[in-house]
Amino acid sequence: MSDDHSPGDRRQPYSDQGGPQGRHAQTHDVEREMQTNPTGPEPEDPTFAEQLSQDRTGVPRSHADESSLAVDDKRLHNQLPELSDSELAQLPVLQTGTRLDQGGSYLDLNRLGSGAFRALAGHEVSGNERIVAKRDTPYDIWNRLVGDQREPDIERPPAADQGDSAAG
Repeated sequence: MSDDHSPGDRRQPYSDQGGPQGRHAQTHDVEREMQTNPTGPEPEDPTFAEQLSQDRTGVPRSHADESSLAVDDKRLHNQLPELSDSELAQLPVLQTGTRLDQGGSYLDLNRLGSGAFRALAGHEVSGNERIVAKRDTPYDIWNRLVGDQREPDIERPPAADQGDSAAG
């Protein structure tokens, strides 16, 4: 190193204009660059993935622990006389409060005429429904219950505020 401390040896480029950043600020819109330049990946919300799919192991989730057999419900014996006791013993009816899987095919035994439906997110079995899941029901029993073999409709939840929206 030398003893020469003159500014000519150590000057940075554009030192009289604030250095390279100062020169850049003269030729570019720095504020706009800061607002529009990417800052990296957005932080990942772990609850979002959980809400989309609660089980992605490849094995379909079953409602077995949230259901009871139709053979135990005496009203279903009267509603479904075409099914024998052994067939009713294979028909798991979901309990009240069970959350239906989004996109899953279901059938309400109290409304057989309405046919099968695909559940939307957040649908839970209410007290006046007797719902069976297609994936938990033997296919021959499912086909006899559904009848016309058509694809299930997507269930549209009833609008709770229909009366309010008409008034306002």
